[in-house]
Amino acid sequence: MRAFLSLGSNLGDRKSRLREAVSSLSGVRAVSPVYETEPMGGPGGQGLFLNVVVEIDTELSPRELLGVCHRLEAAADRVRAERWGPRTLDVDILLVEGVTVDEPDLQIPHPRVWERKFVVAPLADLAPDVVPDDWQERAWGRVTKIGPL
Repeated sequence: MRAFLSLGSNLGDRKSRLREAVSSLSGVRAVSPVYETEPMGGPGGQGLFLNVVVEIDTELSPRELLGVCHRLEAAADRVRAERWGPRTLDVDILLVEGVTVDEPDLQIPHPRVWERKFVVAPLADLAPDVVPDDWQERAWGRVTKIGPL
């Protein structure tokens, strides 16, 4: 199955954290350019995020894929102290081709995927075929394309 993950970091060596996480994924087909973005929500005074979207080919179930996301975050010493607070690594499942999940701890497609420019801009670079034409009117936030990971 074709799946898309969003990875972001705003603590420590952000680019290295993203590189390490991407390199530990199986089935990577493509990686978007890196975008630098302002935090959305959470406490003030946070540093800027670096974000990428990764396309993978996987046979994992959505629940198994969520486990992979949690293991990547744990390997980056992620601490969940405050909702939308600063983090070493955040990994979200955006989309899985042909799959819809609506459970309390897992929703696919991600419930805010089309609202967040820091997700949609790299996704549009990577896979324009899955992004709605009106995404720029629907997504909000400021993003700056940095370049390759």
